[in-house]
Amino acid sequence: MNISHLRIFLAVVECQSFSTAADKLDISQSAVSRAIAALEDELGVSLLSRGRFGAHSTPMGDRIIPYAQQIVQARTNIDADINREKSLYGGRVRLASFRSAATHLLPPLIAQFRRSFPQVEVSLMEDDPATIEQALRQSQVDIGLIPLPRSSEDLDTWEIARDEFVLLLPPSMAQLPPRPSWQDLEDCNFILLNYAECTSAVREHWQRADLDMKETHVIREDSTIVSMVSQDLGVAVLPRLAALPVPEGVEVRPLPVTLERSIGAAIASNVLHSAAVFLFLDLLRGTGQFAHRQLNQSLPIVVEAPKP
Repeated sequence: MNISHLRIFLAVVECQSFSTAADKLDISQSAVSRAIAALEDELGVSLLSRGRFGAHSTPMGDRIIPYAQQIVQARTNIDADINREKSLYGGRVRLASFRSAATHLLPPLIAQFRRSFPQVEVSLMEDDPATIEQALRQSQVDIGLIPLPRSSEDLDTWEIARDEFVLLLPPSMAQLPPRPSWQDLEDCNFILLNYAECTSAVREHWQRADLDMKETHVIREDSTIVSMVSQDLGVAVLPRLAALPVPEGVEVRPLPVTLERSIGAAIASNVLHSAAVFLFLDLLRGTGQFAHRQLNQSLPIVVEAPKP
């Protein structure tokens, strides 16, 4: 049975006219007539009655309509599944992330994705969150990893991980308790990250404790900060991911009061994304076929598991 003949039959029933159905399907009226005649010949019954008031289904045609609709819908579903599968061959997913997430979160996930979909090209760009947001808006990347919350209405975001801020203590301060108190930190010289969102969060955290923070250095590179701590040049407060790898002799301790940052995946809300992009989002979020995945299973030091 020719499925296109069934589509034409349903179009005629809907339009109650051969000519109107032809216009809707962008084919000639004679093509519509030939398709209906061929379908009626194949089935051996009359499906449509033609008259001055248009074309209407016969009683047998009425009985066949639900079956025709099911067949046409099934073919539509098959085509959609095939097209989705084809998009995973030769497709691409362009990722962008800030450094610590790009270093510690994404590599094992990219490797897992490529094992499942080896024909999809996955690329990663590393940049600051503001640049990543702009790249998303300009369709230069498909998915961005950025700290949350964001105020951008043109981006859809999901929290995928939570990263705790920690103290990095030099060897000379190894005697501090497992969770230092605010009083233990009053006389410390602090080395902060020259990154507005993280630095502001740390400063505000100290202000809520009604304490002054003695800032001796503000450094752009987190690896430089870790190295300075290892040389007894001060105490650092960094997100745990940014502190990795922690060199020997540097002690990692929690803050007196917990402070966390939320890491999110973002896409442009007004862009039509491919199936490959949504599959990688499922991987990041632990949804769909990746619902069993826990993000922290792939990390050497824990970030909290994503919220459901």
